[in-house]
This record gives sequence, C-alpha cells and structure tokens, in this order.
Amino acid sequence: MTHQEIREKFIKFFSAGGGSAFGGEVLKHKTVPSFSLLPTDSSVLFTTAGMQQFKPYYTGDGDAMKDFGSLNTVSIQKSMRTSDIDSVGDESHLTFFEMLGNFSFGGYWKKEAIEYAHEFITKEMGLKIDYVSVFGGESFDSVQDKSGSVPPDLESEKIWQSLDSSLEVKRAGRNDNFWGPTGSEGPCGPTTEIYVNGLEVWNIVFNEYYQSANKQLNPLKIKGIDTGMGLERLAMVSQGKTNIFETDLFEPLIQTLPDSLDLRKKRIISDHLRAAVFLIADGVTPSNKDQGYILRRLLRRAMVYENQANLSPQVFENVLRKVIEMYGREYPEIKSKKDEIVNSYFAEWNKFKKALSSGIKELEKLGIIDAQSAFKLYESYGLPFEVIKEVGGDKASNLTRKDFETERIHHQEKSRAGAEKKFGGHGMTTSDPSTGSGLASEEARKKTRLHTATHIVVASLEKVLGESLKQAGADITAERLRFDFAFPRKVTPEELAEAEKIANQAVADNLEVWFEELSLEEAFASGAHGAFAYKYPPRVTVYTVGGKKGPDAKVGVDYFSREICGGPHVSHTAEIGHIKITKEESVSGGNRRIRAVIE
Repeated sequence: MTHQEIREKFIKFFSAGGGSAFGGEVLKHKTVPSFSLLPTDSSVLFTTAGMQQFKPYYTGDGDAMKDFGSLNTVSIQKSMRTSDIDSVGDESHLTFFEMLGNFSFGGYWKKEAIEYAHEFITKEMGLKIDYVSVFGGESFDSVQDKSGSVPPDLESEKIWQSLDSSLEVKRAGRNDNFWGPTGSEGPCGPTTEIYVNGLEVWNIVFNEYYQSANKQLNPLKIKGIDTGMGLERLAMVSQGKTNIFETDLFEPLIQTLPDSLDLRKKRIISDHLRAAVFLIADGVTPSNKDQGYILRRLLRRAMVYENQANLSPQVFENVLRKVIEMYGREYPEIKSKKDEIVNSYFAEWNKFKKALSSGIKELEKLGIIDAQSAFKLYESYGLPFEVIKEVGGDKASNLTRKDFETERIHHQEKSRAGAEKKFGGHGMTTSDPSTGSGLASEEARKKTRLHTATHIVVASLEKVLGESLKQAGADITAERLRFDFAFPRKVTPEELAEAEKIANQAVADNLEVWFEELSLEEAFASGAHGAFAYKYPPRVTVYTVGGKKGPDAKVGVDYFSREICGGPHVSHTAEIGHIKITKEESVSGGNRRIRAVIE
C-alpha cells in the first residue's frame, strides 16, 4: 500500500464515521487541513503533534462545533521535532514527519476510540496487532499539594480484551503510557499504544487532565481523544520494510543521490532536505535564531556532505524538487513555492561555501574540541554541531550537544545584555537620540522596522475590517513579519490592498513612535490593545504610533496605533520603508495569518 493510499484510507475511514462498527452521523469526523509547522503556541518551537492546533478545544477556550461543525475531527498533520537530529541516519529517527490523527472534544471517549483503532488496523489495513499497552497507574502531587494518583486505566484494558480475548495487554507507568503536554503546559492524560511487528504505530491519548507550568494536574471539564499514528511507521509495517528509509516515502529520494555517498549520509540528506522543503514553504528562513537556526543546521549539515563528496549543488536541487513532486498534491503550498524553496537553498549554500573549507581546515588544526572551541567554529564558519562532532572524531569525543547548546545560549544572553545596555532597555531603535552614537546590528535594525510595521499593519486591517483583531501570536525575522489573528473568514484581496495602502500612508506621514509606562488598568483604559492580558505584569510599556500625548487624547482618534509591547521600535514611521503584504491564509480553526515584508 503506497503512502498516498494510506492517507486516503485513513481520512475516508474517519470522515465516514469510523467504519462499520460506528457509522453514525454523530461520530463523523470533520477533515481539518494540516496546521503550519510554525505554531501559534509560543511554548513550542515547531508543531510537534497533530493535537497542537486543537489545544483550545480540549480546554474549553475553543468551540469545535462553531469552527468545525463537529465535535470530532481528523487530520494528517505535518510535524517537526528537533530532539532527534543527532540520531538521524539510523533506521528510525527523523526530524520532519506526518502524523495521522483522529480527535474528539467531548464527542466520544475510550470505547469508541479503541474500537476505531482496532477496526482500522485489523480490517482496513489488514495488519495483526502484536500487543497493546495501557497506563498502569502512578502517584502525583495534586494542585492542593496532597498526595494523589492517576488510577490504572482498567477501563481500556477491559475494552481491548472484549475486542480480542487473546490479545496481550501490557501495563506501563508514566514514562511510557502517559502523554503530554506539548510545551510547558496543556492537556494530557493516560495512553494506550498499539504495536505491530514489534513497533509502536498508534498512540491514543485520553485527555482528561490539564498540566500547568508547575507540573500540577487538574481534571479537564471536557474529556477529549487525541490520537497520533506516524505515517512513516505505518508505511513501514504495511509495506513489509525493515526500516522507514526503505518505504516509498524515502526510497525515491535516496535513489536520487549518487552511489558515492554511503547509506547513512543518504538518509541524513534525505531527511534534512525533506524537512527543509516544508520549513521554507511555511516561511522559515535560515538564521542563527529559533526556527531559522534549526533550518540552517539541517541545510549546512547536508551541504558539508555534499562538499566532502565533491558533488554539484544541482544534485541536492534534484532532491528538493523530488520532495516537491512527491508531496505537491497533499501540500500544494510547497508546489506553489518551489522556486522560493530552491532559491533559498542556493542562497544559503552561497553564504556557507565561502567559509566551509576554512572551517574544516581550522577544525583539523585543533587539539581537543570542547564546547567553546566548537561554538567558535560554528560562529566563525557556520559548521553545525553534528559536523564538528563527526569530522572531529576522537578530538570531539567528549563534546556533547548539551554543552554546545549551553555555550550558544550563554553567548546569546551576553549579546542580548549588551544590546539592552546599549539601547536603553526599552527596545532598539534606528534613530533614537537616547541610544547614543551606537547602532544596532543590521539584523536588529531590520527586525526593529518590521516590528513597528507589524503594529501598523494590524491597525490598518482593523480600520478596513471595522473591528479589533484578536491576535493569536506573531513571529518577526530580519526578512519578514508574520502575525495570526482570529477572524471568521478570508480577508479579500481588495481589503488587503486597502490595508496596505493605509499602512504605507502611515509610513509616508512619518508619524512619531513613542512609549510610556502605565499600570495595566491605565493601559487598557487608554485604549491600548494587548493580546495576552493574563500574562502581563502590573506595569506595562505602551507604544503609540502618532497622535497626541496625555490623558486628553481620544481613544482610537488621536493616534494611529496603541499597543502594550516591549519593543523594539523605530522612532518615526518613515524609517520603516514600503510595506508589502505578501500573503493571507488560514492556519487553524478561526485563525488567519498575515505575512508582509518591507521593501
């Protein structure tokens, strides 16, 4: 069964109500498109699981019936996890993967979820289940600081035995059969897992708790189902392969690479370039921070192998285009951005090739390679940790990822502290007399301009749409701005054009950008917008674009924009440059996304 056939079978099964056992209107699942790899959830760097876009519906903050017309959904979610980058190259570890999942927000519970899974695996896929596992129980400290426990999941055990009395049911503790949350807090609960050919293929989570940031558990008002089944693993067992790289998800990519590369490097390159395609398509650009840092690591690790084998860059271009060809039907956004993806790769290659040979030579000169010397190689020449570790050999035997990342973070903190000292602690500006004679880095200046531009675009959209936009997250790099907002429909091209016109008029008017410190109550009373009221401290900084200062200023009249924000900002809008809105799209139930650049 091909990977396309598996996708289609999974979606069809759940959208039809789950097969013969539960074919009823009430249990039909609404098919929801994949969420972006860049989450609105600020607690995680990437979308790491299918349920991530659905977190508000488990907590009661979202209305599934309003947004989806159903309490049950099904999706195939593109996902990204970074913890296994160092292990990629063996037979099982990946960075990018696809997660098949069915979800319920109070629509059904354990019996239905388990019976769905059993029917799909045994009847639809024709596979034999080796065994299943359930949560065996484990104590925890409750929010009241009293000793409590999550009880053993005897209910799931009985359901499995009722379906197949010969099926082995194993019990396990929290480390194995208690999932979540994604990020520092969120829904979580006990799990049951399905094993086929010795491999865990399906994890069914019974979300009945909310874990707070301090690790305490509270029962959820609405119990929910969250399942995850890796497409790559399911393809492996259904196609009778011994590892995921033998499946039709990877074999075409590996065959595109020359025989001069060993199998391990072919696997690494295939994984890293596949992930890069999806990251670039979702708006990530190579950089030294956050998602851009991960993308750069992936690209440069692959590029080192390309250089060592003396391959033409066109070889990797062929791999990128093969990924686009394979996934273009399921994810049309990568097909529409094929030129952007290839161009981004070559742009990064041109930056890297100038320093690569020098970096390798410098590495070979070193004696023992510790975290400090490794970070210097990364900072000076762009050599990824994985390459330093591999090329360094015995000299880098004691170098760990943890030590390297600690050194990197320490360096960033020192740089950030220096910038705050230099620029007065209220955000970097490009032309503020208070900053003295120094200027921010070019990257910082670009981000500063785009940060202020974000405020202006939000305000411009509000003027066009006639209502205050509830923001749901933002991400600003040196290349573009991006923000999400709750809105019930697509913003029309005409509305976007009008918003862009208003924004650029604000730039042309060269409005002053000024700030003041107020209590949180005073800030909201003054008309300041704030997307995360529950997270703000008692006193906040309010940045205003244009208008009058003082208590007599009229809310919404005497200024262009007014938001609670920590900066950084330009001092006058003319410093920004021409604003161009490049894209408007849907990212999750009820949320829209705007991307823009400055020219």
